[in-house]
Amino acid sequence: MVYNYTKPRGPIAAMYNSPGPCYQLPPLVGYPDHDTRSTHVREPQWSLGIKHKQDTVDSSPGPCYNPDSKILNTGKAFSPQFSLSSRQKEAEKSVTPGPGAYVPEKCDPQVFPKHPAYSLSSRHKGLRFDDIPGPNIYTVDPMLGRTVRSQKTSAPSYSILGRRKRSISCETPGAGAYKITAMNVYREAPPAYSLSARTQLLQDAGRKPGPGAYSPETVVVNRRIAPKFSFGIRHSPYKGEFMTNSYPEDE
Repeated sequence: MVYNYTKPRGPIAAMYNSPGPCYQLPPLVGYPDHDTRSTHVREPQWSLGIKHKQDTVDSSPGPCYNPDSKILNTGKAFSPQFSLSSRQKEAEKSVTPGPGAYVPEKCDPQVFPKHPAYSLSSRHKGLRFDDIPGPNIYTVDPMLGRTVRSQKTSAPSYSILGRRKRSISCETPGAGAYKITAMNVYREAPPAYSLSARTQLLQDAGRKPGPGAYSPETVVVNRRIAPKFSFGIRHSPYKGEFMTNSYPEDE
């Protein structure tokens, strides 16, 4: 006989593992995004605090100053006034030449004709001549011997020099300087043997399973087996987890 669980009349909170669509509802507290359909009245969001200290000081006199009654919108009203001052200085007269200051007889020839006149002056400086080479500066190419610009054939000429240094003979390798290539390079090499050191044993000391440690009759991966069943208990979906004390009590 299988036990049938009683169905609830309505959904309970244990049937849900998540908050559901309620997380999208507007909040009931605070001023912004307040739910207007809720029974909670939204209070003002401003608060009354203390009066702040005045940061700036006014530099103007304000309406307490007393203006002069004689100042109108067109300026200050006053009657004509006069004052006595000292005598003004006389203006300085310009100094202009009189008729006797002119000497017409000393005028230039542009005004009156004049006889020719001569004057003695110092000796002029010598002219600067160009430094041109004279005729004896040039060197004409000789006609004896071979020259470049003479364009004439000259007889053979000889010169006597010192003894030349001994020429160094070419140091070429002899026949015995060449090395003979081994025959194993271009021909089939005969068999060769070499002696080496003794091979070391493996140092692995781990325990390895022997042939009797395996049980091939228990392997069911590569063959078919009969069906198997197990008996267990049915847990309630609303049952909470069993919490144990992870820290034992002090004895």
